[in-house]
Amino acid sequence: MCGRYALTLPPEAVRSYFGYADRPNFPPRYNIAPTQPVPILRLHEGVRRFELVRWGFVPGFVKDLKSFPLIINARAEGIEAKPSFRAAFRRRRCLFMADAFYEWRREGKVKQPFMIRRPDGGPIAFAGLWECWNAPDGGEIDTACIITCAANATVGALHDRMPVVLDPDRFDAWLDPGLAPEAALSMLRPAEEDALVLVRISRAVNAVGNDGPEVQRAEPG
Repeated sequence: MCGRYALTLPPEAVRSYFGYADRPNFPPRYNIAPTQPVPILRLHEGVRRFELVRWGFVPGFVKDLKSFPLIINARAEGIEAKPSFRAAFRRRRCLFMADAFYEWRREGKVKQPFMIRRPDGGPIAFAGLWECWNAPDGGEIDTACIITCAANATVGALHDRMPVVLDPDRFDAWLDPGLAPEAALSMLRPAEEDALVLVRISRAVNAVGNDGPEVQRAEPG
């Protein structure tokens, strides 16, 4: 599961890591939530492009957006065969841009949030899928979801699922629509145990409207 994440690094640091051609200027976002516009990396005519899409995948066969459940995550297991994802998995793979994500652990009567990030605070790429949904009125909405896999031991202390994290040496292969599905499937595995760390943080993250540095304030415990 990944239901909240963050992208707070300067635009040039993000651009350098993901290697896209565009030069967007965007503010830090400490509490990204489903249905919001989110940045992804995808290929357009062989070039890496920065794109804003709706976080909430909508398969092409959906007729009524309001009646379809929100898909923010897709389980890696069997993804290549599921009707909602199989076409996108073959041809429309993408990367979500992040530098942290959040999970919660029940402690007594409260759910305590934790920030999960790289030890150096650097960028993180989540494997994802995108789809352009055609509305009945002729409008188009680009949508996307994050692919999850079984958690490694670090994240497993909080939740049994985690986003698939890909390193830069896998970006080209993952984004390539010509990559065989079995090769793409082989990338959908947990991150190494030392790739991520947990930071106990303020419960300010619980409210979607809170989107400042206070969300990531470390707390003892």
